[in-house]
Amino acid sequence: MPEIQLGAHTFRNQGVEVARFHMHDWLILFLLVVIDIVLNVIEPFHRFVGSDMMTDLRYPLKDNTIPFWAVPIIAIILPLLVILVFYFIRKDVYDVHQAILGLLYSVLITSVLTDAIKDAVGRPRPDFFWRCFPDGKGVFDPITSNVKCTGLKSVIKEGHKSFPSGHSSWSFAGLGFLAWYLSGKIKVFDRRGHVAKLCLVFLPLLMAALVAVSRVDDYWHHWQDVFAGGLLGLIVASICYLQFFPPPYDIDGRMPHVHLQRLAEQRTGTQSMSNNPGCLTIRQPEVDSMYVQPEHGIAVSEHSARETGPIFDDDVESGRWRH
Repeated sequence: MPEIQLGAHTFRNQGVEVARFHMHDWLILFLLVVIDIVLNVIEPFHRFVGSDMMTDLRYPLKDNTIPFWAVPIIAIILPLLVILVFYFIRKDVYDVHQAILGLLYSVLITSVLTDAIKDAVGRPRPDFFWRCFPDGKGVFDPITSNVKCTGLKSVIKEGHKSFPSGHSSWSFAGLGFLAWYLSGKIKVFDRRGHVAKLCLVFLPLLMAALVAVSRVDDYWHHWQDVFAGGLLGLIVASICYLQFFPPPYDIDGRMPHVHLQRLAEQRTGTQSMSNNPGCLTIRQPEVDSMYVQPEHGIAVSEHSARETGPIFDDDVESGRWRH
């Protein structure tokens, strides 16, 4: 079955219509941004950290290999550039709009879930000791043996946000969505066995995995934090992609759901016009099969001829018509 083609739909001729139709979706995105900001401002849960627990929390305090400002570039800007490339190739405003919307939903939903869990769990980072005691002298409550931190409040606050990893969840949310998007656009699952396509899809996932591994190398996260963050981001990315696009193995996997719905509406409208007896339209197959009876000048179709019986008799060779 050939792929359905609906023509070019650009920002100029249908961009405003598409944006208006999804206005409430953009408002929800704005609400997610506000919620995420609030989650980053509030104080996380300060879990009990005793003196005997510091053995696994004495890793050195290091800078980030991948800074915080680079995460949106990796998770949002990079996939966005790839999406825009496909827009300039296919000129499909439905596709680019749904892809951008799905990407932002994937990252923002993941971010809200990640920060909410961070605040609720309050797991200390592997370098918590040096965040809590920058001078290296541990101070503990004599009764409960809980820590009595002497470091900067902002540094200590960040030290209680180990689970899950935000770098990992953001990376797998954005780049995981990109992997889904590429799978549909280049038809990875077309059953032709092109391994190069599969490698191209795994490339964003490899990049996300390297970002996640860097968090363990920098001693900002335990391996469980990274695994949970990556899994969370990938699950949300999968759900968001399938919300806007068919599965990549689908025959119309390149096109978003809204595009296919518009196509179905156009087909329904065309069929209703064809079935309307008041319409002055004749289907092409009937036009091709019509002929004229010379004596009456009446156009007759083969379908009518079959209903009324044979038109020609044995005298057709003499040029006479039966009527």
